[in-house]
Amino acid sequence: MNTRTTHEPILHMENIEKHFGNVIALAGVSFDVAPGECHCLLGDNGAGKSTFIKTMSGVHKPTAGSIHFQGRPMSFDSPRDAMEAGIATVYQDLAMIPLMSVARNFFMGREPTVGWGPLKRFDTETANRVTMEEMRRLGINLRGPDQAVGTLSGGERQTVAIARAVYFGAKVLILDEPTSALGVRQTANVLATIDKVRKQGVAVVFITHNVRHAMAVGDRFTVLNRGKTLGTAQRGQITPDELQDLMAGGQEMAELEGSLGGTV
Repeated sequence: MNTRTTHEPILHMENIEKHFGNVIALAGVSFDVAPGECHCLLGDNGAGKSTFIKTMSGVHKPTAGSIHFQGRPMSFDSPRDAMEAGIATVYQDLAMIPLMSVARNFFMGREPTVGWGPLKRFDTETANRVTMEEMRRLGINLRGPDQAVGTLSGGERQTVAIARAVYFGAKVLILDEPTSALGVRQTANVLATIDKVRKQGVAVVFITHNVRHAMAVGDRFTVLNRGKTLGTAQRGQITPDELQDLMAGGQEMAELEGSLGGTV
């Protein structure tokens, strides 16, 4: 397992705040990720993970704080702006059409074409070839590019989404709970895919509430709680139990365990 890369961060977010009226969703969160690194962002429901993802990917503008991308101040007006810059987000719903082929889903919105004017059409040959190459690169052997996405396992669909993002130039790949609804084998496949993508030099932000999954691939771990950062640790500096305790609120969980006779 790699230790944290020594490269400079490609994405750096400093003291990010996000307010929705009187509600403070983020209260001064700092976070960065470097090329070839998997930085895990952990927290329970309501910790602020979703808001932070959306701020990172151009859905929300921060109320305060700064974002630097590739060493320059950056302000994204939309998710498309972030994608064009090289920040891609794979959400849990994956934005795929189950009855459509893998190749069509892979190129949805960015279709290759052949011909001109009224004779222009979808370049099936190129789409099929690229899809199969990119999926094989990440260790997924499809029956064929015409296979309907709905016939793939959850882990395979996640890999299609990841492969699509990397192929279209993602420098930072944000994964929103990619293993939350998967079985053991599918989870292992997705974690292996994350490891392969990281080794290709992509900066990976892995959002999860599962400590074991984070520990399997993470180089660094940042914990959010109620919109604040509780701490960041590098691989080897924290145990799974310590990370779980930090996610649970540390002292609060210890007191709860005591009151329940150590059964938590």
